[in-house]
Amino acid sequence: MIRVAILGSTGSIGQSALSVADAHSDRIQVVALAAGRNTALLAEQVRKYRPVVACVASEAGLAELTDRLPAGARPAALVAGAEGLLAAATHADVDVVLCASSGAVGLEAALAAIDHGKSVALANKEVLVMAGALMVDAARRRGVSLLPVDSEHNAIHQCLHGRATGELRRLILTASGGPFRGWSEQALAGVTPADALRHPTWQMGRKITIDSATLMNKGLEVIEAHWLFDVAASQIAVVVHPQSIVHSMVELNDGSVIAQLGVTDMRLPIQYAFSYPDRWPAPVAPLDVTRMGQLDFMPPDLERFRCLRLAYDALEHGGAWPVVLNAANEVAVEAFLDGRLAFLQIPAVIERALEAAGHETSVPRSLADVRETDAWARRHAEETTRTLGSS
Repeated sequence: MIRVAILGSTGSIGQSALSVADAHSDRIQVVALAAGRNTALLAEQVRKYRPVVACVASEAGLAELTDRLPAGARPAALVAGAEGLLAAATHADVDVVLCASSGAVGLEAALAAIDHGKSVALANKEVLVMAGALMVDAARRRGVSLLPVDSEHNAIHQCLHGRATGELRRLILTASGGPFRGWSEQALAGVTPADALRHPTWQMGRKITIDSATLMNKGLEVIEAHWLFDVAASQIAVVVHPQSIVHSMVELNDGSVIAQLGVTDMRLPIQYAFSYPDRWPAPVAPLDVTRMGQLDFMPPDLERFRCLRLAYDALEHGGAWPVVLNAANEVAVEAFLDGRLAFLQIPAVIERALEAAGHETSVPRSLADVRETDAWARRHAEETTRTLGSS
């Protein structure tokens, strides 16, 4: 029996993970659930799965959750905020922690899970973008696995399984291209949040959907791939593949390219992370290769979608730049969703933050370092957002 904690249980990844648990109730036990503000859905999940720990983002949310649960259905531990995430991630009965909370909030919990010897299934790419060196070093020291849940990195993990490091030439991450593939810069200038939230392939949370529209999501994945697979930026390519059938590829040193194909359903990579190194029957229909039709591949446009180029810049520069990139992007995306920033101003906010960070090359070596840089970058991005928004 694999005992899991799901951080971000009411989001799209969390709900898919619980669907996998439903399909394999004889193999998976849900020990801990952590959510943000959706106390109504979390209460339903608690009543169904009976976790030992349940967590929400705030004390007010905790009071709501408690009111929604009859006394007999309340977990042994009901906790709020960062303390709750830590309680869920480090509980003694947990084997695997699925980090699916959006943004930077899951970093401390992910590190604590590693420190307590848990395997960590990462659906929150920001954790590695902000603190890749800390995460990888901690996992090596404790001898625990970092299991990728992003469909692209999960695909690469599968393609590389059992292969020696020296066989790899490069990784090829596929991108759907988002809803604005092929749009002119003039058309992009008028993009609204409603436009950007209509992703052509995947159903995801609001922040990651905007990141997909700007291609920042792919940029964050480039940085994530660097840490997961120990490759340089020059060994990570991105290709636009609108059909989202090929989830990613690896090119070996003899020129062979191995690809992982599958239906567009996040339950597959989540299940693989839970079952690794075994494979279980999947609760989804298999891919019918006779009905795939044409598969297209093309290079991304780094001029119109500057966020991807900025992510490569941050990885190549190193030091604190990935932390700055992530923080400024989160601020800019929130401002865009609130109507305070135009779509094409998102990369401008990020670029100005990176320029202001200067040529500092020291890698954050502690959570305190990460938090300090993150807080500075957010303040800078907020100020830039106010300046751009009023112009």
